[in-house]
Amino acid sequence: MNRLFLLALALALALTLPAASAQTVAAHVPFVGCKSDGQTGPLAAPHGQPKLVHGDAMIVQRLAYYKAEYSPGVLAPRDWYCFSTYGSNGASIYVSPQRLTPEMFFSDKTWKGFDGPVIQLSDMSGGTSGRFSVARTIARVFPAHRQFARDVIKEGLEPAKDFPFGPYPTDKLAYKSKEMVEFETPAGSDGLGTASWLLKNDSPIKGVAILSGADTDCVTLSARLPSNLSDLTPAIIHQVEFDTTHATN
Repeated sequence: MNRLFLLALALALALTLPAASAQTVAAHVPFVGCKSDGQTGPLAAPHGQPKLVHGDAMIVQRLAYYKAEYSPGVLAPRDWYCFSTYGSNGASIYVSPQRLTPEMFFSDKTWKGFDGPVIQLSDMSGGTSGRFSVARTIARVFPAHRQFARDVIKEGLEPAKDFPFGPYPTDKLAYKSKEMVEFETPAGSDGLGTASWLLKNDSPIKGVAILSGADTDCVTLSARLPSNLSDLTPAIIHQVEFDTTHATN
C-alpha cells in the first residue's frame, strides 16, 4: 500500500507542475548566412556560429538564426529564404518561405512588397540618412523622444506631413519602456507593421520597435507568419528585444 501511495503521490505532483518549466531549454539553433546588396554592391553570405537561444524546446527546435554581413540577426522558421539590403541609412534583413532576389528590391517595378508570410528586421541609423525613418517611427510611438522628430522636420528636407504624430488608429501597442514598444497591426489595416515592405492582408502583423544608442537608432521587427507557425512569433520578438538591449548595455 505504501508503495502504491507513493507512486500515486508522485504522479499527482508531476501533473501539477508547470509543463513549460520542464520544456525550457538553452540550445543552439543553426546559423544561416544571408546574401545582401546595397550601397557598395552585392555581398556574400557570412559564416557564423550557431546561436544560443533560451526557450521552450518545442519552439527552439523549429527556429534558425539568419544574418547578413551588415544586418542584425533574427530568428525565423528553419528552411526559409533570406536576403538583406544595406546602405548609409542602415540595414534590413528579410526572411520568407519564398525565394528572395535583389531584383525584387532594386529593379522589379511591378513588385510592391510582401503579401504573404515574411519577417523583416530593420536597423535604421539616427545619425545618417536613416534619421528620416527613425523620426517617422518616433512620431508614431515614442512620445518621450518627439524632439528628435521635430528636429528632423525642421531640416525641411521632407515635408512635415510625412511625419504624422500619434499612433495608427487600429494598432495595438504594449510599452515595455519609453524606448521599446511591442505592436500588432490588425489584419487589413495600415499601421506600424505595414510601414515596411509588408503589405496588408487578412493576417495581423506583430513586432517590436526599439530605440537605442547615442545616435537614436531604431530597430523595428515586423513579422507575419502562417497560422501553423504563429506560435513562433513571441520567441522571435523576445530574441530581438534581448539582442538589441544587450548590444547597447
